[in-house]
Amino acid sequence: MQSRSAEERRAELVELYREAAACERCPLFKTRTKVVFGSGNADADLMFVGEAPGANEDRQGLPFVGQAGRLLDTLLEEIGLTRSEVFIVNTLKCRPPGNRDPLPQEIDACQDYLFRQLELIEPRVVCTLGNFSTKLLRQDPSTGITRLHGREEIRRIGPRRVRLYPIYHPAAALYTPKMLDTLRADFSRLPELLALEPPEQPPPEEPKLVVPEPELVAEPEVEREPDAAQLGLF
Repeated sequence: MQSRSAEERRAELVELYREAAACERCPLFKTRTKVVFGSGNADADLMFVGEAPGANEDRQGLPFVGQAGRLLDTLLEEIGLTRSEVFIVNTLKCRPPGNRDPLPQEIDACQDYLFRQLELIEPRVVCTLGNFSTKLLRQDPSTGITRLHGREEIRRIGPRRVRLYPIYHPAAALYTPKMLDTLRADFSRLPELLALEPPEQPPPEEPKLVVPEPELVAEPEVEREPDAAQLGLF
């Protein structure tokens, strides 16, 4: 199968956005103001995956536009990058009421959008921000960000392999200022990871051969004399 051009991938990304904007897969569509699909460079080598939109994101329809977003911008600038050079998404496209944690059924309902974004944008490095995105993309609900942050690994996500790099969510540094040093240290390794050769991609899946079931030919009905033993039942 031939790889799609950048224009084809962008067109598919636009169609995916339209689908997400009308999504009613889970009850969050009843309380959202805007779907927060994601933003940035559709050909980015680096993708950030956060947890869920907050109140500011819900109003504007853009990810990471509050305090955590401003800190993310600062951390990017410190390593020579800007928001326009990366792509930023969340595990959920709609804000949970009261900024509560995402529910498992909400993540399940929304994860296909994220996997398709990864497939269409084709990043080399995927940086998960916090527990929910890390556990989802690693398919490991038991291992948290405290153990994993700053440790990259090659992971297959859907049809692609990426270099997965978990770090703390920037909001963690807003509540615990000493966490900022840890965030800066983890961010400082991103240029090094982006400079590595991209992970080798798995071969395209062969189309499955569907063998049609043989058509059953009905046997001609043969008229039979009624069974004398059955006649007394009617």
